[in-house]
Amino acid sequence: MNHFNLGPLHFQAQTWLIVLVVIILIATITLGVIATNRSTRPNRTGSLEGLRLLCVIFTCSMLLGPEWRTVQESDLQPEIAIVWDESISMETEDARRPESMAGSETILTRRELVKRLVDSKFWETFEADGKNRVTTASFGAPSTDADVIELAMSGTDINEALGNSLANGQNLRATIFLGDGDWNLGTSPVGVSQQFRLKGVPIYTLATGNNKRVPDLELTSVNAPTYGIIGENAQIPFTIESSLARDVRTQIRIKSDTGAERYKDITIRANSTHYDSLLWRVEKEGASTLSISLPVANGELIQNNNSRDFVISGKPESIRVLVIETLPRWEYRFIRNALSRDPGVTVDCLLLHPDLGRGDGPDYIQEFPEKLEDLQKYDVVFIGDVGVGEGQLTIEQANLIEGLVKSQASGVVFIPGARGNQFTLSESNLGDLIPVILDQDKKEGLSESIETTMRLTPEGEESLLTMLGESEAQNETIWRNLPGFYWQAPVVRAKAGSTILAENEARRNAYGRLPIIVTSRAGSGKVLYMAIDSAWRWRRGVEDLYHYRFWGQVARWMSYQRNMAAGERMRLFYTPERPKPGDFVSLSANAFDSNGAPLNNGVLQIDLTAPNGQIKRIELVKEEGAWGSFSGRFKISQPGEWNLNAFIPEEPAAAIKAKIISQTDSIEKTGRPARFEVLQEMSKISRGRMVTAEKLDELVKEINALPEPQPLVTSIKLWAHWLAPLILITLLSLFWIGRKLNGAF
Repeated sequence: MNHFNLGPLHFQAQTWLIVLVVIILIATITLGVIATNRSTRPNRTGSLEGLRLLCVIFTCSMLLGPEWRTVQESDLQPEIAIVWDESISMETEDARRPESMAGSETILTRRELVKRLVDSKFWETFEADGKNRVTTASFGAPSTDADVIELAMSGTDINEALGNSLANGQNLRATIFLGDGDWNLGTSPVGVSQQFRLKGVPIYTLATGNNKRVPDLELTSVNAPTYGIIGENAQIPFTIESSLARDVRTQIRIKSDTGAERYKDITIRANSTHYDSLLWRVEKEGASTLSISLPVANGELIQNNNSRDFVISGKPESIRVLVIETLPRWEYRFIRNALSRDPGVTVDCLLLHPDLGRGDGPDYIQEFPEKLEDLQKYDVVFIGDVGVGEGQLTIEQANLIEGLVKSQASGVVFIPGARGNQFTLSESNLGDLIPVILDQDKKEGLSESIETTMRLTPEGEESLLTMLGESEAQNETIWRNLPGFYWQAPVVRAKAGSTILAENEARRNAYGRLPIIVTSRAGSGKVLYMAIDSAWRWRRGVEDLYHYRFWGQVARWMSYQRNMAAGERMRLFYTPERPKPGDFVSLSANAFDSNGAPLNNGVLQIDLTAPNGQIKRIELVKEEGAWGSFSGRFKISQPGEWNLNAFIPEEPAAAIKAKIISQTDSIEKTGRPARFEVLQEMSKISRGRMVTAEKLDELVKEINALPEPQPLVTSIKLWAHWLAPLILITLLSLFWIGRKLNGAF
């Protein structure tokens, strides 16, 4: 590429292009002279050829890429900007003190190291003899008046900090950035580094901290349910991250605001993530603040991330169950007894005996609830060896149960029997809810000559449904010793999207062990399939203990969502239960008119009160074809307590209130590795360099050796200016008109 200029007019072009331009100009001049000499009107022809030459000269000059450059010398001193990070991550104690720095400590916090470097005024040599002027600025420090929410949302925006430095800088020569490279707000600092490069300003990064994580145990998350049933266990899942180089045997503890405690011994593997859960018995009604924590381990350097607080509400039970069966087999009898004796459950039984007619007595109903307002009150429906046909359910009734589950967030439990009646459910919509594929050639089921046992899957070991003991270890022993069974439904495999909690210990097929206990979701409701009808045998030697507990937990698990916020005229449930700021919360509501029938006309509105007191009204949309179901969503913008007041404008008495607690991890965390790769990329892009505190002297020398900032050059690309084609068109138009007037074509 060749460069040449005529004063402020600069050209740049390849050699071959310059040669081509010269040839074209010579050829144009030569042909113009010949044409003029041969013409009978040489004056007119000469003028036209001159105009042609002018068009060629203009076109050729544009091919050489002309630019009009003006140079503006700055009358300001060169500036060196120093920017440092004061965010919470800088409190991590993993920065090594340079030998040249005074002090007795070997390890400092990143913030303390930066403070000592700034206090040392290492930049004074830059200002010697007025050679440069230095500006300093910090960013990311949380306000001393900030509340808990503001502290949680405070973070590090390196891109903004450097962008401000570049925008406010005057005759900027270099920028020095002191920090750990950890950014969590805004966009990547790579973008602003490219802007520094375009302006010829290098970024020198002084890395603080350690790019390897410090030895630590961190309780990273607690996913507790929003409420629990009084007197029942709630499962509290938690996650612990270890950066220790050894296994740690420790004890996790939950403590309530009343002083009650529960412990669990755990072993956390070296440099791993530990997932576990702890059972907590809810003892009182209303909200309770719980704290989950683990002791500080030997060698652990960070202690403030070993505990978390959360809130769980205790609620009294009010569960309505409908049990539908044909023959009163043993499993039906004991389920009925278990639910009838449970103080938190109200049970209705519909016995469709094929020979004796409808069952009668306490807890029995004589007819299937045909009205929606009568059926929608049930939280869980148990379907035994019942199908669609004469003397059993009609297709319309089966479809009503399917709608109850999908639209009203109820649960359905399938307990098949040897008569195979459930196969006929495939004639209705309810059949689609069965979460397993059945063998159509073995409707009578699979019989065993010897007692067969089941075993829990990994999902079953963690599920509250199958928690029969007070701890995981005790639960494993209980399931291993439970009495077995002699019959199971002809299950081929579980459907996609379902969860297998227990399997047949002995039988297998091409898909693996035969599923016994399977769960799935259907719309807003839940489904459970129990492939055996002899769980009543679990009573052997322990009477009601395990059998009653299992079916009681099933009823509570299935009615959980419906009872999140329930009133006489409205139910409101939402997911996720504990959203974080930035998450969208999906709201589902069921509304009923004064007669108890699903509300099909009208609107449902919710007043949202944010933690900062701001109130916003949203309107839930009616779901087409669903029973009084409304849905909507909103975004959690801040952590804290969100209060929801749902109501029907035409019927204020139907209002219901709910509370969503949004907890968040602080955006800024201590103990994380410094991100040296970010600092290196910033320096590489801007043509600077990354150093550590030990090499500060080298950094100072390198910056002092930088050339003076170049004057500001303003360039106008003439070949790309809008006037260029306009001038060329004008010249060509004049040439064409001239040829017409001269009589030439």
